[in-house]
Amino acid sequence: MARVLTYLLPPAVILLCGCQSLPRDSVTMVPTPTQFLDVPGGRLAYDDTGGSAPLVVAVPGMGDLRGEYRHLVPYLTAAGYRVVTMDVRGHGESSTGWDDYSARAVGQDVLALIEHLGADHAAVMGTSFAAGSVAWAAHDAPEKVSALVFLGPVVRDLPIPWFKQAAVKAGFAGPWRVGFWMTFWGSLFPTATPADHAEYRRTLRANLSEPGRMDALRAMVALSKRDTEAMLGSVRKPALIIMGTKDPDFPDPAQEASRVAARTQGETVLIEGAGHYPHAEMPQVVGPRLVAFLKGVR
Repeated sequence: MARVLTYLLPPAVILLCGCQSLPRDSVTMVPTPTQFLDVPGGRLAYDDTGGSAPLVVAVPGMGDLRGEYRHLVPYLTAAGYRVVTMDVRGHGESSTGWDDYSARAVGQDVLALIEHLGADHAAVMGTSFAAGSVAWAAHDAPEKVSALVFLGPVVRDLPIPWFKQAAVKAGFAGPWRVGFWMTFWGSLFPTATPADHAEYRRTLRANLSEPGRMDALRAMVALSKRDTEAMLGSVRKPALIIMGTKDPDFPDPAQEASRVAARTQGETVLIEGAGHYPHAEMPQVVGPRLVAFLKGVR
């Protein structure tokens, strides 16, 4: 049975399990040079903090950049981990024009990156749509994945009223589609935003305005997750499900976290007041809990 650990801590949280505190203003990492990996169908962009420490691969959600982890990475590197963040197909600095934008295809990219880095295995984490991708990586090559971290996981087809489906279709239909997505993206931070939120927003908007970027996003949005939901129960790796209690993607975020935990036999952490990006909105809460989980696995 999943162990449910609900954190109702304020932003000025005391870090857990003896982890060293990182002041909020000091957690933005120094960017590392972009590296590239050619795989069948295109090119993947990633950055690497380097070293030979245990490897963590972080995969952002669709419609976002690998920079979404910028405030979480310092907690991991301070704890001795080598962290690699990648841009998913069609996003960021990865190429566009892929034939397949499915969660499983992105999972294959994760495995290719682990292999390229020369690691025997890695802990992998994914946000939203990419939670399904890291689960697929564990399903397809369990020997390569040591642990799973799901952040605001969208791993099944959620019921959506017809009028919302129509609104999404209209939102992606015209030249306003970047603005449509950015408005939605902004709603995913209901309580707090990082100090550099405005700058990051401009960077994301500029990237999504590039040719092919919104086509990739629209393809991902349109995909069914039935195959991911059916597969999820067969994955048997230590798993941590992190969900914000105000995540607007779910009618009941706690219930959704419990659903995923039951399928994966994982444990859940509910971040009080956070939305769909708890690791960006409240890294001072998520970071220590994530480090404690990974150290427990190791």
